[in-house]
Amino acid sequence: MITLCKLTRLNCPYSVIIINSFMTQTTLPERVLGWTEKYCDSLMENYRLQYPDSSSDRKYEIKSGRKYHKVVASDLQTNGERWSQGVHAFVDKNTGEVYKPASWKSPAQYVRFDMRIINQREQLHNPRFTDWAGGHLYLR
Repeated sequence: MITLCKLTRLNCPYSVIIINSFMTQTTLPERVLGWTEKYCDSLMENYRLQYPDSSSDRKYEIKSGRKYHKVVASDLQTNGERWSQGVHAFVDKNTGEVYKPASWKSPAQYVRFDMRIINQREQLHNPRFTDWAGGHLYLR
Protein backbone atom coordinates (compact mmCIF):
# COMPACT_ATOMS: atom_id res chain seq x y z
CA MET A 1 0.00 0.00 0.00
CA ILE A 2 2.88 2.37 0.77
CA THR A 3 4.25 1.82 -2.71
CA LEU A 4 0.95 2.86 -4.24
CA CYS A 5 0.90 6.00 -2.11
CA LYS A 6 4.41 6.86 -3.23
CA LEU A 7 3.52 6.24 -6.86
CA THR A 8 0.55 8.56 -6.65
CA ARG A 9 2.50 11.05 -4.51
CA LEU A 10 -0.30 11.27 -1.98
CA ASN A 11 0.95 11.45 1.59
CA CYS A 12 -2.28 12.13 3.46
CA PRO A 13 -4.10 9.32 5.34
CA TYR A 14 -7.13 9.74 3.08
CA SER A 15 -5.15 8.52 0.08
CA VAL A 16 -4.97 5.05 1.61
CA ILE A 17 -8.77 4.97 1.94
CA ILE A 18 -9.23 6.13 -1.65
CA ILE A 19 -6.76 3.58 -3.01
CA ASN A 20 -8.30 0.79 -0.90
CA SER A 21 -11.76 1.57 -2.23
CA PHE A 22 -10.47 1.26 -5.81
CA MET A 23 -8.77 -2.02 -5.03
CA THR A 24 -11.89 -3.63 -3.51
CA GLN A 25 -14.29 -2.90 -6.38
CA THR A 26 -16.25 -5.84 -7.70
CA THR A 27 -15.99 -7.17 -11.21
CA LEU A 28 -18.67 -6.48 -13.79
CA PRO A 29 -20.10 -10.04 -13.69
CA GLU A 30 -20.47 -9.72 -9.89
CA ARG A 31 -22.24 -6.38 -10.29
CA VAL A 32 -24.51 -7.84 -13.00
CA LEU A 33 -25.58 -10.61 -10.61
CA GLY A 34 -26.40 -8.04 -7.91
CA TRP A 35 -28.33 -5.89 -10.39
CA THR A 36 -30.25 -8.97 -11.55
CA GLU A 37 -31.20 -9.78 -7.95
CA LYS A 38 -32.53 -6.22 -7.54
CA TYR A 39 -34.44 -6.64 -10.81
CA CYS A 40 -36.11 -9.77 -9.39
CA ASP A 41 -37.04 -7.83 -6.24
CA SER A 42 -38.53 -5.07 -8.39
CA LEU A 43 -40.64 -7.59 -10.32
CA MET A 44 -41.94 -9.17 -7.11
CA GLU A 45 -42.81 -5.75 -5.69
CA ASN A 46 -44.64 -4.83 -8.92
CA TYR A 47 -46.75 -7.98 -8.62
CA ARG A 48 -47.59 -7.16 -4.99
CA LEU A 49 -48.54 -3.59 -5.93
CA GLN A 50 -50.90 -4.76 -8.67
CA TYR A 51 -52.42 -7.67 -6.70
CA PRO A 52 -52.26 -6.82 -2.99
CA ASP A 53 -55.11 -9.20 -2.04
CA SER A 54 -54.06 -12.15 -4.19
CA SER A 55 -54.37 -15.59 -2.60
CA SER A 56 -51.46 -16.90 -4.67
CA ASP A 57 -48.00 -15.42 -4.92
CA ARG A 58 -45.34 -15.06 -7.57
CA LYS A 59 -41.62 -15.60 -7.10
CA TYR A 60 -38.72 -14.58 -9.32
CA GLU A 61 -35.41 -16.38 -9.09
CA ILE A 62 -32.16 -16.51 -11.01
CA LYS A 63 -30.88 -19.65 -12.68
CA SER A 64 -27.39 -19.12 -14.03
CA GLY A 65 -26.30 -20.78 -17.21
CA ARG A 66 -23.08 -20.65 -19.18
CA LYS A 67 -23.73 -17.26 -20.79
CA TYR A 68 -26.95 -15.90 -19.27
CA HIS A 69 -28.72 -15.44 -15.96
CA LYS A 70 -32.23 -16.72 -16.57
CA VAL A 71 -34.88 -14.84 -14.57
CA VAL A 72 -37.56 -17.45 -13.90
CA ALA A 73 -41.06 -16.53 -12.72
CA SER A 74 -42.91 -19.11 -10.63
CA ASP A 75 -46.56 -19.02 -9.59
CA LEU A 76 -46.96 -20.27 -6.04
CA GLN A 77 -50.06 -21.67 -4.36
CA THR A 78 -50.98 -20.60 -0.84
CA ASN A 79 -49.14 -23.62 0.59
CA GLY A 80 -45.95 -22.54 -1.22
CA GLU A 81 -46.01 -25.18 -3.96
CA ARG A 82 -45.08 -24.16 -7.50
CA TRP A 83 -47.74 -24.85 -10.04
CA SER A 84 -46.27 -23.11 -13.09
CA GLN A 85 -43.12 -21.35 -14.13
CA GLY A 86 -41.67 -19.63 -17.17
CA VAL A 87 -38.72 -17.52 -18.23
CA HIS A 88 -39.26 -13.80 -17.65
CA ALA A 89 -35.95 -12.50 -19.06
CA PHE A 90 -32.37 -13.34 -19.89
CA VAL A 91 -29.47 -11.22 -18.59
CA ASP A 92 -26.03 -11.54 -20.17
CA LYS A 93 -23.66 -12.45 -17.33
CA ASN A 94 -20.73 -10.46 -18.72
CA THR A 95 -22.41 -7.33 -20.07
CA GLY A 96 -25.69 -6.87 -18.15
CA GLU A 97 -27.74 -6.70 -21.34
CA VAL A 98 -31.37 -7.75 -20.77
CA TYR A 99 -33.26 -9.77 -23.36
CA LYS A 100 -36.88 -10.85 -23.70
CA PRO A 101 -37.10 -14.66 -23.88
CA ALA A 102 -37.73 -16.33 -27.24
CA SER A 103 -38.13 -19.73 -25.57
CA TRP A 104 -37.19 -21.51 -22.35
CA LYS A 105 -33.63 -21.96 -23.60
CA SER A 106 -32.82 -18.85 -25.61
CA PRO A 107 -33.26 -15.08 -25.60
CA ALA A 108 -34.82 -12.99 -28.36
CA GLN A 109 -32.51 -11.33 -30.84
CA TYR A 110 -32.46 -7.71 -29.66
CA VAL A 111 -31.22 -6.17 -26.42
CA ARG A 112 -34.09 -4.53 -24.50
CA PHE A 113 -32.13 -2.90 -21.66
CA ASP A 114 -28.48 -2.53 -20.68
CA MET A 115 -27.85 -2.54 -16.93
CA ARG A 116 -24.48 -0.80 -17.39
CA ILE A 117 -26.40 2.35 -18.35
CA ILE A 118 -27.50 3.94 -15.09
CA ASN A 119 -30.91 5.29 -16.14
CA GLN A 120 -31.89 1.96 -17.74
CA ARG A 121 -30.76 0.09 -14.62
CA GLU A 122 -32.79 2.47 -12.43
CA GLN A 123 -35.85 1.81 -14.60
CA LEU A 124 -35.46 -1.95 -14.14
CA HIS A 125 -35.10 -1.51 -10.37
CA ASN A 126 -38.25 0.62 -10.16
CA PRO A 127 -41.35 -1.51 -9.41
CA ARG A 128 -43.58 1.20 -10.91
CA PHE A 129 -41.80 0.81 -14.28
CA THR A 130 -41.31 -2.94 -14.50
CA ASP A 131 -44.22 -5.21 -15.29
CA TRP A 132 -44.48 -8.61 -13.60
CA ALA A 133 -45.84 -10.03 -16.88
CA GLY A 134 -42.95 -8.67 -18.99
CA GLY A 135 -44.67 -5.81 -20.81
CA HIS A 136 -41.61 -3.58 -20.33
CA LEU A 137 -39.54 -6.01 -22.44
CA TYR A 138 -41.39 -5.43 -25.70
CA LEU A 139 -39.68 -3.20 -28.30
CA ARG A 140 -41.13 0.29 -28.66
